[in-house]
Formats: sequence, structure tokens, C-alpha cells
Amino acid sequence: MTWRSSTTTVSDRIFACLPYLLPLIEGLMLGRFIFAQFPALQVVLIPIFPILQLYSSIPFAGLIIFFALLLLVVRNPSISHFIRFNTMQAIMIDIIIIVSSLILNLLGNGLSTGLIGETVNNVLFLGMIAAVGYSVVQSALGRYAEIPTISDAVNLQVR
Repeated sequence: MTWRSSTTTVSDRIFACLPYLLPLIEGLMLGRFIFAQFPALQVVLIPIFPILQLYSSIPFAGLIIFFALLLLVVRNPSISHFIRFNTMQAIMIDIIIIVSSLILNLLGNGLSTGLIGETVNNVLFLGMIAAVGYSVVQSALGRYAEIPTISDAVNLQVR
């Protein structure tokens, strides 16, 4: 799009990558079946383990971080569009994860532990990893991550 700046600073790139920790941490529970089948994959979690412990020790941390990012970053026009776009996109991915988890919990334990439940959890987890991974790589390169439908919704929110 022509209204987007094509140059980003290194600090903008770093700050654009950080909000993706929120959907990553929220979505880790969806990967419990994959981690149970492949315990060696838990090595990947070692770098974010301190953040995960801090996150789980604070009550309502997800909700607090969600509103802080929305109100202090996305709605702040003095912050660069690149950071605000990526922050809002991370929030949208997080909303999808939370709604999906709520629906799975409402369907009950019978579905969430059976073959269908495991498959749905694995698909959601791998989709989250793909979306977050793609977005972080694009942000680190200084490009806007265009995820169909999600980025369109983000563009409506961030002007």
C-alpha cells in the first residue's frame, strides 16, 4: 500500500516483534498434545520459560497486557504505524486463540481429549505458530505481514 512507510528503524522492528509474545504464550496450551507426542519440542520453550512463569504468576496477566497494548500502543498516534499495525495484528491473533479455546472448553472434555479434539487443538496450535512465526520474520525484516482477513481487519483499526 502506498500510505505505508517503507523504511523502519531497528528499534521499530524489535518493538513490532515483541507483541507477538502474547498470542504465542496464550496459544501454548493448544500445543499440549503435540508436546506430549514429541517431548523434544519442549526445548524450544526454554528461551521463553521465564516470561511464561512471570505471565502465569500474575492473575489476569493476559487481560492486562491485552488492554495495555490496545490502549497504550494501538490507539497512540505518536507511535509509528509499523509498530501499531503489528501490535494490533498480534491482538487479533490472540483474540482468535482465546475464542477458539473458549469454544473448545464449552464443547466439553469428551471432545477436547478425543481424536477430534486433539486434531482441532493441533491445527489451531500449528496455525498460530505459522501466523506468529511469519509475522515475526516479516517484522524483523521491516515488512508488513499480510495475513488474509486478519490484516484487513487490522487495517480498519489502525489508521
